[in-house]
Amino acid sequence: MQRFDFHVHSDFSDGKSSVEDIVVMAIESGMTKIGISDHSYTHFDESYCIKKERIKEYIDTLYSLKDKYKDKIEVYTGIEQDFYSDESTEPYDYVIGSVHYIKAQNEYIPVDESAEILMNAADTHFSGDIYALIDEYYKTVADVVRKTNADIIGHFDLISKFNENGELFNENDARYVNSFKRAADSLLKSNAIFEINTGAISRGYRTSPYPSKQIYDYLKANGAKFILSSDSHDKDTLCYCFDEYDNLT
Repeated sequence: MQRFDFHVHSDFSDGKSSVEDIVVMAIESGMTKIGISDHSYTHFDESYCIKKERIKEYIDTLYSLKDKYKDKIEVYTGIEQDFYSDESTEPYDYVIGSVHYIKAQNEYIPVDESAEILMNAADTHFSGDIYALIDEYYKTVADVVRKTNADIIGHFDLISKFNENGELFNENDARYVNSFKRAADSLLKSNAIFEINTGAISRGYRTSPYPSKQIYDYLKANGAKFILSSDSHDKDTLCYCFDEYDNLT
């Protein structure tokens, strides 16, 4: 069986392992394909992404390793393009389009940094209405393929990262359901593939992948295509839990 993973971060962005160490681990693990997809540069937050001055080095490294290991594994050059990144995606084999921020009153608010940031943002910018903040998130997600030219839609419901047990909001609330369905309906018109993303499991935030079961069921019923993604930030978590969730693709 072919085993591959295309959502993988190296130490060019917020990963722990070098690109070459990741490729070697993929080979040793019997993988047939590996795609590196570090975070695109965002001018308003440089804490997690490829530094602007290192973009060329990143691309050159990927193409060098693609050639070096061509007899052992297929190496793909990718990028996880944030919705608010202005960098070109032309040099890459594929693009993962993701929404890590919402924008409110000229402030970029990260949706996956902490529950406290989300609740404070709801109070500050949405009159304490967390569902209004969520709706803004899904409105942004709805446009991610157009904005990033994505081949793969990254962690569709990242807004739920800290909500597995319903601490922040009710995922069965009609407002939440209507928000994600509008985004899903928009993206289903594209040819992009949705992730089954196990990254929050490997990093201890969740016990189930993105998207949630109700979102997965809605997408599946409406003809979505899926790909397993580890969203790995360490060479040791490549293809994390893929055997458990392989039946979802």
